[in-house]
Amino acid sequence: MPVISGIVLAAGAGTRRGGPKALVPGWLDGATRLLLEAGCERVVVVLGAGADEARGRLSPDPRIEIRTAIDWAQGMGASLREGLRHATGDAALITLVDLPGTPATVVDRVLSPSTSSLRVALRQATYDGRPGHPVLVGADHWQALSDALEGDRGARPYLRTHGVAEVECGDLHHGRDEDT
Repeated sequence: MPVISGIVLAAGAGTRRGGPKALVPGWLDGATRLLLEAGCERVVVVLGAGADEARGRLSPDPRIEIRTAIDWAQGMGASLREGLRHATGDAALITLVDLPGTPATVVDRVLSPSTSSLRVALRQATYDGRPGHPVLVGADHWQALSDALEGDRGARPYLRTHGVAEVECGDLHHGRDEDT
C-alpha cells in the first residue's frame, strides 16, 4: 500500500495580510485536517513566523509532526525544503495554510491514479490553467527538488522542467490564496 506524507507550508510572515497566516483561526487546523482526511499517513506542518503561538492552534494528533523552518524568512523554498526533509513514504502531498475552503474533491483529483509509479509522480492542481495547490511530489524527486529550491520561488521551476502533470480543478474551486 503506498504511503503519502502531507506537508502544510505555514511559515511565512503574512506581510500582505498583516501577520502570520498560521495564526488565522481555523486555517492551520483546516489545512492539516484536509490532508489527513485525504489519506496522508502523517502531516508535517512547517512553521516559522509566530511558530510558538501557531503550535497551540493545532488539534492534538499523533499523525501531525510540527517543524520550524529556522530560515523561513528566506522564503517558501526554505519552508518546502524543511517539509521534504521530514517527509516519509512514497510521495508528499503539499498544500499552503492560506487556502481555506479547499474541498476534498480537489485533493482526490490530484491523487487520482496516474500511469506512473507514485514514487516518481509530479502532479499539480491548476485552476483555469493557473498553477496552484495541492501538489503531489514522488519521493524520487525530493532530494533534487530540495537542491533546486531558492528563496521565495517554491517548486514551480522544478515542476515545469520535470514534466509536472497539471490537474485542472477550476470546476471544483477557485484555488486562490487568501492574502488580504
